[in-house]
Amino acid sequence: MKQQSLFILGRQPAIGRAELESLFGREHLEPIGDFAMACDLMPEDIPFARIGSSVRLARPLGVVDSDRWPDIHAFLVRQVPAFLEHLPEGKAKLGLSVFGLRVRPNQLLRSGLELKKAARNAGRSARVVPNSEESLNSAQVLHNQLTGDLGMELLCASFGRKTYVAQTVAVQDIDAYARRDQGRPKRDAFVGMLPPKLAQTIVNLGVSSLPTSLETIVLDPFCGTGVVLQEALLMGYGAYGTDLEPRMVDYSRANLEWLATHGVATTPQLEIGDATTHQWSHPFSVVAGETYLGRPLAGWPNPEKLQDIMGTCNLIIQKFLRNMAAQTPVGTRLCLAVPAWQAPNGRLYRLALLDQLEVLGYNRVSFSWASEQEMVYRRPDQLVARELLVITRK
Repeated sequence: MKQQSLFILGRQPAIGRAELESLFGREHLEPIGDFAMACDLMPEDIPFARIGSSVRLARPLGVVDSDRWPDIHAFLVRQVPAFLEHLPEGKAKLGLSVFGLRVRPNQLLRSGLELKKAARNAGRSARVVPNSEESLNSAQVLHNQLTGDLGMELLCASFGRKTYVAQTVAVQDIDAYARRDQGRPKRDAFVGMLPPKLAQTIVNLGVSSLPTSLETIVLDPFCGTGVVLQEALLMGYGAYGTDLEPRMVDYSRANLEWLATHGVATTPQLEIGDATTHQWSHPFSVVAGETYLGRPLAGWPNPEKLQDIMGTCNLIIQKFLRNMAAQTPVGTRLCLAVPAWQAPNGRLYRLALLDQLEVLGYNRVSFSWASEQEMVYRRPDQLVARELLVITRK
C-alpha cells in the first residue's frame, strides 16, 4: 500500500481504527503501532473535520530506518531546508511532535533549535514552538497556526525500528467542538453529556460506506438533546430523532434550530416515541445513538444496586432491539453507545444482551484492528462507560 496520509489516533486508538475502517475500508489502511494509521488516500480527499477519534492528519515526508532519536534528529536537520522550500516566503513556524519514541522534551527543544539553525543557514527565518511534552497539544498546533501557510508541524511516529516523518495538515478543532457543545441553548447533565466528537464516531461507525447525502437518513431513537442529530446534519446526512421524553424532543428542536443559525438549514424529523414500542413512520437508512445508560452514579454502587441498574438497562435495550428488528430490513446497520460499568478495581461489567445478539436478530460487526472488548469509550475516573455496539440486522 502506498502511504499518502497518516492519521494520529486519539486517546482510545482501537475506536479510532474501527472508525477509519468503517469510513474508508480495510484495504486502504495500514496500522503503524498502536497510535497511528497510514492511508493510501490523499489528505485533500479525506474529510478530516468529520472524524471524531483521530487527532491529526498528516502528509508523509519520509522514513528513517531507525527508532533512535539521534538518527531521526540528523534526518530532520538535513531535510528541513527542503521541507521549507514548499512554504511561501515569510517567517516559518516549526513544531515537533513524536509518537512511540523514547525522547525527552528537552531533547526536542534542542532539536528544535538545531532545526531553526539549519533553516537560517539555508536562508530561511523560522520560529520554533517549544515542547513541554513529547507532542504538542491540539491547542498549540491551532493557536500557533502550524497547519497554516507558513506553519509546519513535523510528526515522527516510530514502529518496528522505523520512524515515519510527516507534516501535519489538519488537527482536531477543539474550539469548534467547544462552540457547538457549550454554545447550544439546551443542555442537560442528568441525561448525560455526549461529546460531539464521540457523536461523530458513532455516526461514522453507523453510516460506514453509505453516501454522504441528505438521502442517507440517520435515526437516533434516544435523541436526548440532539447531539447525534447535530453531528449527522453537520456531516451532510439527513436526521430523524425520537425520544420518550417530550422535554428532550423540545430540547433537540431548540438545539437544531440554533444549529440552523450556524449554516445548517435542514430541518430534521422529530417526534415523541418510546423506543421499545414506537413505530417509526418515516424512512431511515441507519440507526445511530446513545441508549439509556442507567441512572447517574455518585459512587460505586453495592452489588444489589448494580445488578438492578444493569438489569433495567439490559431490559430496555433488549426491548428496543426487538422492536427495531421487526421494522428494519436485512443489512440495516446500527451503532449504539450502550452502558458498561467500570469498577474501582478495573473490572468492567457489560450488558448480558451482548451474548444474545443473534437471538435478537443481529450480527455484530467485526473490525480488523479493534476487538469487541476495546470498543469501550471511557475515562479512568468514569463509573459508567459507553460500549460502542456496531451490529447489522440479520
